Amino acid sequence: MDAATFTWVRLLSGAVMLVGLLAARGRAKGLLAQGSWTSALTLLGYALLFSYAYRSIPAGVGALVLFAAVQLTMLTAAVRDGTGPRGLGWLGVALACGGLVALTLPGATAPDLTGVLMMAASGIGWGLYSLYGRSAKNATQATAANFVRSSAIAVPLCIVITPELPVRGLAFAITSGAITSGLGYVLWYTVLPTLGTTRAAVLQLAVPVIAAFAGAALLAETLTPRLLLASAAILGGISMVILSKR
Repeated sequence: MDAATFTWVRLLSGAVMLVGLLAARGRAKGLLAQGSWTSALTLLGYALLFSYAYRSIPAGVGALVLFAAVQLTMLTAAVRDGTGPRGLGWLGVALACGGLVALTLPGATAPDLTGVLMMAASGIGWGLYSLYGRSAKNATQATAANFVRSSAIAVPLCIVITPELPVRGLAFAITSGAITSGLGYVLWYTVLPTLGTTRAAVLQLAVPVIAAFAGAALLAETLTPRLLLASAAILGGISMVILSKR
């Protein structure tokens, strides 16, 4: 399936899942009073760039670049608000960023630069979406409203690009939208207010390691020494930031 159609099906199925859950609980009334068009645009930008970037880079590399960009975006906001890392925490941030630099330096196993840049832009979108989520009063309603808006904005993509709808691709897109995105993002918006910006930023960097090993197990991707070292740097940086909070 092409990346644009996959993105639209993902967003639409997430919207259908969440609106259906709210309707079953009698809480769908006034839904669009929640969330915002700004959040919807950042959600769409994240999802669309994410799909296009993964056409040229492996799963683990993509996740590493994505959440490094997320971290930098959210930490910038934390510093601006006066709640950024201090002391050991900054050393951890530097270590994590060093891991990203080591991963993307030119070399035999360096990933595709265009894919890396698109994934980095996707990470900025997700970081902004997470920052907007800190003020959500109702996580389920806000997420549902954002998915409804973003899937509506994405409709022209499917008009311009001839959709390809293979059954297997549809199944993956619907699963990605309804379960791992829709329900997963509700959970994320629920815990965000209790984490704080800095901790929320760095905890997400555990995802690349999970993705790298899942890519090896499910997609026959190779765990290169460069990827393993970069993952170690990222996890070490996370640990230092968390420890600095104590």
